Amino acid sequence: MAGNIRGAVAKPKADTAAPLVVIVEDDEGVREGLQDLLRSVGLDTIAYGSTGDLLGATLPDRPGCLILDVRLPGSSGLDLQAKLAATGNRLPIIFMTGHGDIPMSVQAMKAGALDFLTKPFRDQDMLDAIAVAIERDRVRRASSAGVAELEALAATLTAREAEVMQHVVRGLLNKQIAHALGISEITVKIHRGNVMRKMGAGSVADLVRKTELLKTSAGA
Repeated sequence: MAGNIRGAVAKPKADTAAPLVVIVEDDEGVREGLQDLLRSVGLDTIAYGSTGDLLGATLPDRPGCLILDVRLPGSSGLDLQAKLAATGNRLPIIFMTGHGDIPMSVQAMKAGALDFLTKPFRDQDMLDAIAVAIERDRVRRASSAGVAELEALAATLTAREAEVMQHVVRGLLNKQIAHALGISEITVKIHRGNVMRKMGAGSVADLVRKTELLKTSAGA
């Protein structure tokens, strides 16, 4: 499914789609050289000459990474990194520059960049960084898809079932839950059974793991 640069990561899913490497580089020679390198190892690429071109683009929803030059006409690569982060875009970023300095590198890495390569870089260094980035994106997409599925399951719980679930994962016994909620123990057992079934949990430990994933996602 096609979507803009924001939407391409807004609905992540686990899949086996061929990865896509997106390049933003204003030097046409460098841009084309990178595309040739990546095509030589079977990777699909899309290249842009500025951050504005990328932000206005429509990209397929596929695992991959973003290769950004730091110094670009108009908005810089670091500016684009900040803009994408603000929109929730978590596509792994590899920075490259011919004018990099330590503060710039530190800023990029602190903001979540996967790697920072100084031109001229070895082809293998770039390919190694891309391989790591693509694998990280696949893992992230699979994890996000799993959380989305859990959120859908949790949405099927009634308000009372959600209350019971919170008490169950805290380790309370049925009679303790009944006392806390002012309902009968039999009613607690019914709600508890519904929670386990709806959440697809095979045990209390499994239910705890799933609720922790939901909490982690909500706090991310």
